[in-house]
Amino acid sequence: MVTRGLSDTRQGRTSAESLLVAIAAPRLVSLGLHPYGPAGRVAEPELALYALLGEQKSDPYSSYNALRRELTSFVRALEHRVARERRLAAPPRL
Repeated sequence: MVTRGLSDTRQGRTSAESLLVAIAAPRLVSLGLHPYGPAGRVAEPELALYALLGEQKSDPYSSYNALRRELTSFVRALEHRVARERRLAAPPRL
């Protein structure tokens, strides 16, 4: 989902995945990912995602919440992995 969102963002496409990446952009940048593409930043990605889901689905509320939970889970796992890798790469303390 995030990989597709990064790809869509870099290619200037608006999709549910690209809007999720925009929502998580500050956290993704701190983890070394660069989620900004030629279209720039979305002013209110949460509202844009909900509106997009409203056009595509009969129950945008449930879809929105499910996507946000999945995004949060991914970003937390990535944060833990990056923190672990940084700890392992750090020189030992004396």
